Amino acid sequence: MDATFYMEKAVFNYRVAAVVILDNHVLIHKQAKDEHWALPGGRVELQEDSQTSIVREIKEELGIDVKVDRLLWFTENFFDYNNKDYHEIGLYYKVSPLYGSFNFQKEEFFGEEGDRLIYQWVPISSLEKIKLYPEFIRTSLNELPEAPQHLIVKQYSI
Repeated sequence: MDATFYMEKAVFNYRVAAVVILDNHVLIHKQAKDEHWALPGGRVELQEDSQTSIVREIKEELGIDVKVDRLLWFTENFFDYNNKDYHEIGLYYKVSPLYGSFNFQKEEFFGEEGDRLIYQWVPISSLEKIKLYPEFIRTSLNELPEAPQHLIVKQYSI
């Protein structure tokens, strides 16, 4: 069971995301029905630690075994999506493949879960032009923090 709680007009969500960088490109994804992008990842399950969650999510979504390199950001993210107010706790981890390397492709592609999620490798230098949430990701990937940062994000409607 996901650590997500739905109320009449609000949602509390506990999410992990992977920062996957290859050749100055970052891997992003979006739901097929959405116009905005995010870093790959998903919801933490109850009784599951966040590092186990991101390893599980990447395996489920991309079929790749990863290791957690380090925590980059801990966020308290407030936004509106589908007419609901979200309060999201997000942990953003730099990850790398456990074996071999990630498959780099120039075109958009689907992951292991069929056509629900679309993935794309995007040059980090081009992120400012993409509708990518949370917005701090667009500039923060230029120079990853040495130590984990705590961010409070209150800025957008999706």
